[in-house]
Amino acid sequence: MPQSDESRHTLRRPIPEPIVVAYLSDSVRLVGLLIANATAFLVGIRFYVETMPEVPTFLWPMYADSPTAIALATLSLVTLLPNLGNRLQAAPINTPLAVLHTLAFVWLFKYGLWAVVALSRRPSLYIGFDVAGLYDYWFIVLTHLLFVVLAFMIPYYGRTTPSALWLSLVLLITNDVLDYGFGFHPPLRYEPQLVVPAVTVGLSVTAVLVASWQFDRLHETKTQQ
Repeated sequence: MPQSDESRHTLRRPIPEPIVVAYLSDSVRLVGLLIANATAFLVGIRFYVETMPEVPTFLWPMYADSPTAIALATLSLVTLLPNLGNRLQAAPINTPLAVLHTLAFVWLFKYGLWAVVALSRRPSLYIGFDVAGLYDYWFIVLTHLLFVVLAFMIPYYGRTTPSALWLSLVLLITNDVLDYGFGFHPPLRYEPQLVVPAVTVGLSVTAVLVASWQFDRLHETKTQQ
C-alpha cells in the first residue's frame, strides 16, 4: 500500500510527520521531552563547569556549545505549549520566533555532528567498552546524534527568514573564532590543530545551508494564509 502524503518522508522532511506530531502535539510527550532537555542541559553544564578554563561569564553561551544548543531547543519547544490541541503547523510564528527556531536548528545540527567528528578523530582516546568508555564515547555520540533528530523536527512548526539565516551564520562563525582563535573550544583530550577547526567552520556553513533548505520562509507562510 503506498504511503499517504502525510506519512511519507523525504530528504527535506526526513522524519515522518506522524512521529513529529506524536511527540510535539501530545502534552505528556512534549512535557517529557522538555524535562529530558532540562536534564541534559544540567548534565552538560556540569561537564563544562568542571573543565572550564578562565572563560569570561558573558562568553559561557559560546563556550558551552552543547548546553547552548539544548537551551535554544528547549525555548523553541516551549513555544508549542500554547498550541497544544491544535495542528502543529498552527503554532505561533513571528520574526523573533523565526530567529529562535533557526538558531535552535543550526546549533543542534552543528554541535550534534561536531561531537561525533571530534570524538571519532582520535578513537583510541575515547572509544572503550568499560563503564567510562561507554559514557565517554558511545553515550555522548548517541545523545548528540539525537540533537540532529530534534533539529529536523523544528521545521515542521518553525519558519525562518533571510535575516535569521545570516544572523545564525555570523554567530556560528563568531563562536568558531572564539573557540579556535582564543582557545575557548570545548574540552578535548588532544590538541585540535587544523583539522578540527576546519571541520567546525565547515559545519557552521553546512548547518545554515541545511536550515535554509529545511525551513519554509516566514513571508511565504503569511502569503499563503
